[in-house]
Amino acid sequence: MHKTSIKLALALSLLVGLVARAGESPDKAFEALKTYDWGSDRAALQPIEAAVTAAHGDAAARKALEARLAEALKTEAPQAAKDFVCRQLSLIGTAECVPALAPLLLDEKLAHMGRYALERIPDEAAVQALRDALPKAEGLRKVGVIQSLGVRRDAASVAALIPLLSDANAQIAGAAAGSLGAIGNAEAAKALGEFLTKAPDALKLAAADANLACAERLLADGKKTEALAIYKTLSKPELPKHVQVAAQRGMLAAMRQK
Repeated sequence: MHKTSIKLALALSLLVGLVARAGESPDKAFEALKTYDWGSDRAALQPIEAAVTAAHGDAAARKALEARLAEALKTEAPQAAKDFVCRQLSLIGTAECVPALAPLLLDEKLAHMGRYALERIPDEAAVQALRDALPKAEGLRKVGVIQSLGVRRDAASVAALIPLLSDANAQIAGAAAGSLGAIGNAEAAKALGEFLTKAPDALKLAAADANLACAERLLADGKKTEALAIYKTLSKPELPKHVQVAAQRGMLAAMRQK
């Protein structure tokens, strides 16, 4: 058989297999999920992935799948299984699954995947879960929650993030600066401007980068005057050369904006 024919035959075989799996009931896959761990055959879970894909545009099917996935997070299933569940909920999750995801934010092993899902669920309840976890989380889990609030550009969290700029943990303070820069509103800009003048040496670059990000966000939101004020501050000779160059480019972009 010609090589091209062999390749076509293999591709067709794979396609047939995928189509067949897409039609399978996910019931067996949910049973497999209870004991699924690293090194297990991922094919056992493919019917769930296929069902999630097929549920696009079918609200009832999505709701039923979401409920089953959320319930799996409440079981003693292995970490690998719950990681898989979080990935699927990131695709179809709504406010309904947030109560199941929220506790993961304080879990040492599952915090990252819990945030992964909550960052992508387009509902206020998901952001509220992150806000609620902020004062409770510690160490790297707190850093992660802070970063997720920045990803969501949650203006309602600015007041809670500002005090963290003075945290003794440099990772927490740096993450707070980064998220305030990503949120990029007037309140965040004011706090970051003050932070730039008093940040410890270890955080000066993070402070400058956060201010740059804030200026870019303000400019993108049409707040040219506020952005220009930050760029001018960042053009000072005592700041690193690359920060000055970025600020000067920002000033040019702002001046070209109508």
